[in-house]
Amino acid sequence: MRRPFIAGNWKMNTTRAEASALAEAIAAAGPGAGADVAVCVPFPHLADVERALQHSRVRLGAQDVYWEESGAFTGEVSVPMLADYCSLVVIGHSERRQYFGETDETVLRKLKAVLASSLDPIVCIGESLEQRKANQTGEVLARQVANGLAGVDLSERITVAYEPIWAIGTGETATPEIAQETCAFVRAELKKHAGDAADAIRIQYGGSVNADNARELLSQPDIDGALVGGASLKAAQFLQIVEAAKP
Repeated sequence: MRRPFIAGNWKMNTTRAEASALAEAIAAAGPGAGADVAVCVPFPHLADVERALQHSRVRLGAQDVYWEESGAFTGEVSVPMLADYCSLVVIGHSERRQYFGETDETVLRKLKAVLASSLDPIVCIGESLEQRKANQTGEVLARQVANGLAGVDLSERITVAYEPIWAIGTGETATPEIAQETCAFVRAELKKHAGDAADAIRIQYGGSVNADNARELLSQPDIDGALVGGASLKAAQFLQIVEAAKP
């Protein structure tokens, strides 16, 4: 049975003081008894949040990574740098694809670098509203799985986050039925590449997940958790989502 996994993605939010306070509030609640819990924070706050979480079950993650270990790549952060602070990293978030030119090919390069380290990846995939309206969801997701995870050992170390781009930060959420149908499709695509090993890979849903809709979304058989955006910036709301994930 796949253990639920709730990860908060703070995106480009919080000052240093706010990050520490938020992490301390989450840690103080003692989450993680019935689900794996993580927060993925801006690079400047990794050290402070690591200290705030050090006696809790909450894992610390980064929001992006570069595939080279070192070199003349101004502004980038490498796997060895992150490994000093955290245990997981988000790769290929839709905002990275939309605003910063991320492609399936760069996702794959980052994924290979992460899998060669102690870090675990959360690999994001998802379609735009235009693609869904054009009935291209399956085509887009199949391509992202095939190209973004090509040639790697697909194991339980990898978490896949299905994020319908049209539901991120918009207040729109895929119905539980649509979310389940799409996550089941993603699992079927993973099985084409990994066989039965795909049954151990957790698939998160991401897209305006909140305390009101979390329980119904997380009750679906192929939804193993959530990648939470805005609601992860308020400890009480995030903890309600974590509570909803418990079996």
